[in-house]
Amino acid sequence: MNHNFPVLIAEDDPVSRILLKKILHKAGYEVTSVENGRKALDLFNDKSFPVILTDWMMPEIDGLELCRIIRNKAFEGYIYIILLTAKDSKDDIVKGLEAGADDYLTKPFNRAELLARLNTAIRILKLEESLKKANEEIRIISITDPLTGCYNRAFMTQCLSQEIQRARRYNHAFSLILCDIDKFKIINDTYGHQTGDKILEEFTQCIMMSIRNDIDMLFRYGGDEFLIALPETDIKGACTLAERLRESVSQKRITAQEKQIRITSSFGVTDFDPTTTDEEISSETLISRADKCLYKAKKEGRNMTRADKP
Repeated sequence: MNHNFPVLIAEDDPVSRILLKKILHKAGYEVTSVENGRKALDLFNDKSFPVILTDWMMPEIDGLELCRIIRNKAFEGYIYIILLTAKDSKDDIVKGLEAGADDYLTKPFNRAELLARLNTAIRILKLEESLKKANEEIRIISITDPLTGCYNRAFMTQCLSQEIQRARRYNHAFSLILCDIDKFKIINDTYGHQTGDKILEEFTQCIMMSIRNDIDMLFRYGGDEFLIALPETDIKGACTLAERLRESVSQKRITAQEKQIRITSSFGVTDFDPTTTDEEISSETLISRADKCLYKAKKEGRNMTRADKP
């Protein structure tokens, strides 16, 4: 079976190293081999290996020390370590496992046993990867608004506190935009909630297409209200973005019930002053200020942007 699975061999004996490499190549593994633990660790600077076959007795860094170093480092995925050793006493085996090895193989090794133990390693690594993927999917669901796909309000509270702390620590700009769809209740009452949901989705997509990926963050604050967090952005830049979003939304035509529905939106903008000595400034304070600006935009006629004075 061709696994195409990367395996690193650390073995100082050239005969054993060549034999291991030959067996694994024939079985379809992607093999890299080195003669000691030091060179094995150097390779991890450029590439990660999910499986390591390491001899116990090696110069510079032996197999036990290699195990300990790997277990004390943070890697993206789990590294499965098989210790190759001529030592076969119970005490030696326990010592190897305590150092961080997952499995061991006594020399001279049997080819079928070696491949069987590698199959076990791959099965465990694939299980670990599937659990990791499942946990990430659960995490994403927990922080995401199910209708619009943007972040939810619970995650917003956590993120804003972090961004305020970061802005304060590094003396960087940070701005917020609070926005909503004008007369959304009337739209819902006139066209129904399915149409309302479609409008919310398209409104969200319009915003997400205009903000910076992996930098700016869009949250559903509640109902048809959305909050945009803008790290490294002063109030002037935030107002420019808000106006661009406002114009983009006003130009959209959403098809529903065989009709073209035009929507408009209003925006309230505020910022966090990183030079402030007021330790009481919080995410709630900033949202409240943005909300007042949004209220002002609504009161003055909707389809406009209003901001705190710089």
